[in-house]
Amino acid sequence: MRAGETAANSADTAKAQALLFIIPALWAVNYLVARWAPPHIAPHMLALGRWALAALVLACIAWPELRAKRQHIAAEWWQFVVLGALGMWVCGAWVYQGARSTSAINIGLIYATSPVMIAALSAAWLKEPLRPLQWLGIGLALAGVVHVVLRGNWTNLLVLQLNPGDLWIAACAVAWALYALLLKRWHSEFSPLARLALTAAGGCAVLVLPTGLEVLYGPSSQLSWQAVALVVAAALLPGAGAYFAYSYMQRHLGAARVSATLYLGPLYAAVFGTVFLGESLGLHHLAGAALILPGIFLVNAAARKPGF
Repeated sequence: MRAGETAANSADTAKAQALLFIIPALWAVNYLVARWAPPHIAPHMLALGRWALAALVLACIAWPELRAKRQHIAAEWWQFVVLGALGMWVCGAWVYQGARSTSAINIGLIYATSPVMIAALSAAWLKEPLRPLQWLGIGLALAGVVHVVLRGNWTNLLVLQLNPGDLWIAACAVAWALYALLLKRWHSEFSPLARLALTAAGGCAVLVLPTGLEVLYGPSSQLSWQAVALVVAAALLPGAGAYFAYSYMQRHLGAARVSATLYLGPLYAAVFGTVFLGESLGLHHLAGAALILPGIFLVNAAARKPGF
């Protein structure tokens, strides 16, 4: 029996290690969806369709728990709405809006700084102390983001020649940091899976009004197989699929090793952007990555090791 359990654990660990390389690819699919979407579907319509489908899939799987704990939904509904606004509206529709005027490479690099922003917000909001190397890491990562946004030309700060798409994505990265902090800070009676299903539902409720305004005054959407395919891909791959994979990986490898996926995100974004979108990798991207990735490493490493 013990030998069988050991073999099963080894197989689970091997699968989780393989997912280290798969999850960043699932996330990067969302960058492709965002860049392919403009001719077919508007940002808010895409976000609403994506999370409505993801919420349905997740709710079907978590239905026994949702039914057994339905009395707790009334007590936590406002949390699901706030989390849904941050995670599904801002980090959903705003990403698709930003992708209309920036590249998948930029999205991957800017979004990679989310854990750095989590550390900075934790220090400012939750008064969690940061070690000197963590502050250095935050400074490096933020300098890298600014370098990418300015396309390597810091004189743009003097004349405010900024790409609005990069600013949309930077706002999304901050929103994701707030989402992660609130998710950790707020207690829930639900498992992570059921909580995500309810949060996705809350996000859909928030998305209804801006989607309606978009239909009336914003870019148009088409009822086409391309639009449907984009919604399904976004819902199942970077949505429900990535979440399942991430939870599995955390359970078998732990949070520290899972952080390695943060370094692969910009790499996949660069590869996907170059191969599928014809984007070019510039020197400002490489210089930004040379600042951002060591910055993430310093923030994570210093958080795990005393004395840094």
